Amino acid sequence: MDTSRPLVLTLPARLGHGEVALLCAELGAAPPGDVVCEVGALTHADLAAVDALARLKLAAARRGHRIRFHGAGPELRALLLLTGLDGTLGV
Repeated sequence: MDTSRPLVLTLPARLGHGEVALLCAELGAAPPGDVVCEVGALTHADLAAVDALARLKLAAARRGHRIRFHGAGPELRALLLLTGLDGTLGV
């Protein structure tokens, strides 16, 4: 696997526990490195989406990845700000 390029994960419009588990498994299968998580397709910003991003952040850190989230819309940004996770997740 080419580790000179970041692993790119693209989130679907709605995230369920199954999708999060699959994304975490993909992180686990990849060698440690940079990960870009595209969140622009998330159409419904709710606490389940915030929970999913936090789980991905933890899974990435446990496996030695440096993850960054890209493309968050204004609703998701506002919700992360409200929950105090904007800085932690770096969205």
